[in-house]
Amino acid sequence: MMSEMREAGLTSKSWPFEEARRVLKRYQNAPPAKGHVLFETGYGPSGLPHIGTFGEVARTSMVMRAFREISDIPCKLICFSDDLDGMRKVPQNVPNQKMLEENLQRPLTSVPDPFEKYESFGQHNNELLKKFLNTFDFQYDFISATEFYRSGKFDKILIKAVENYDEIMSVMLKSLRDERRETYSIFLPIHPETGRVLYVPMKEVNSDNSTVTFADENGKDWTLPVTGGNVKLQWKPDFGARWAALGIDFEMYGKDHSTNTPIYDKICRILGHRPPEHFTYELFLDENGQKISKTSGNGVSIEDWLKYASSESLSYFMYQKPKTAKRLHFDIIPKMVDEYHQQLRAYSNQDFSGKLNNPVWHIHGNSVPKSHMAIPFSMLLNLASVAGAEEKETLWGFIKRYQSEATPETHPDLDQAVGFAVAFYNDFVKPNKIYRKASEVEREAILDLREKLANYNGDLDAESLQSVVFSCGRERFDPLRKWFQALYEILLGASQGPRFGGFIALYGIEETIALIDSALEGKFLK
Repeated sequence: MMSEMREAGLTSKSWPFEEARRVLKRYQNAPPAKGHVLFETGYGPSGLPHIGTFGEVARTSMVMRAFREISDIPCKLICFSDDLDGMRKVPQNVPNQKMLEENLQRPLTSVPDPFEKYESFGQHNNELLKKFLNTFDFQYDFISATEFYRSGKFDKILIKAVENYDEIMSVMLKSLRDERRETYSIFLPIHPETGRVLYVPMKEVNSDNSTVTFADENGKDWTLPVTGGNVKLQWKPDFGARWAALGIDFEMYGKDHSTNTPIYDKICRILGHRPPEHFTYELFLDENGQKISKTSGNGVSIEDWLKYASSESLSYFMYQKPKTAKRLHFDIIPKMVDEYHQQLRAYSNQDFSGKLNNPVWHIHGNSVPKSHMAIPFSMLLNLASVAGAEEKETLWGFIKRYQSEATPETHPDLDQAVGFAVAFYNDFVKPNKIYRKASEVEREAILDLREKLANYNGDLDAESLQSVVFSCGRERFDPLRKWFQALYEILLGASQGPRFGGFIALYGIEETIALIDSALEGKFLK
């Protein structure tokens, strides 16, 4: 009998299940001959791995998780590194620029490592990628293009590409400008002497012995076999040929690839295989609305995010609306942390359909943890800001008063968040705090709040104190959010913040009164 969870998965509106059902449909008549369904994610190791790379693997893993829920067919994830590509430009954010300059156009696995840790720059970036992926406990098989070409695993498809050279060239030439057509070939020979990847026209493509003949930049003719890593494919034909060689069933990539999808598909078919299902996602933007790129090193790195928040919050961000271009900057981190924990708290009370539409299921599968975040991350940040918290212990002093039963041992995710809040405060909040002077109406309302707090003898809970805060602003501000904005800007030096009643409960009434006095005396103004 079909489980209720599987049944819910077969109708779920969440995007990973929609994609998983498309993959399953491929095998509605018969299971795959290779014995498993193959998901792929590709990686160009031309610069240091960035968060977009992680996003691709995270999202592909989410589709795989959904697939496993609705099907018993085994599935695997391949992470394929294009490390045989020639290094076309020098990344700006790495050392030894001159050395890299001297190695332009050589395969990335033939370029010395500028960090001097590994045999090559390609290997260095591959190891970084694997390290990051392992941090997130992804299950994958890693394939290096260099090894794939040189070991002969690609030979069968490369020979087929020679046999179908004219047909593949016809597909490619239609997509190129006139001047590019003159010199274009699907094959890029690797020069036997200089080791550089050459972008040169072919003089001859011989299907009898699977060789190509070309002239190098000095006019010298060479004939090389297409097998054994002597020649690689241009990146668009490589895409389609790789699908054919490996039997890929699903691959997602950025929107910048989407116009090439028909080309990849045609080449895959010419080489005798059915193209995979594909999914294009929108690209991330930096704080200025520019596309994040590996070579420019803009945006947030994986290490950056993990300095200020948990890996689960990053996975949560990746789940959200993959087809919408999203700004990826540091100021979104607190929001993602708090939303992730909100979803964790909601999960246990949801039915099967609700659970499968909840992002946390797509992060954790059927092992969704409980949240121990008794205090929102945004609140911890405000507390860190007001208390000038340089150490975790400072924040725990306040937390204990608010949640006496909480300890770092019983609330490990809260303890972790406290550490993140201190780091985030020191790096982002402290340098950017801007206080302003209160207007007359604002001053009057804040003094009213001070008086009510001084005479307050109700419960020290967030809701009761929130009612007190409301009462001071209700008659004076329209809309009411202007009142809360004033509190954040005048007392906390921030443009937004948590529910203020919760902040008072956590920070303390006496402490809040002292904060009000300091702010109204102008002590925070520069």
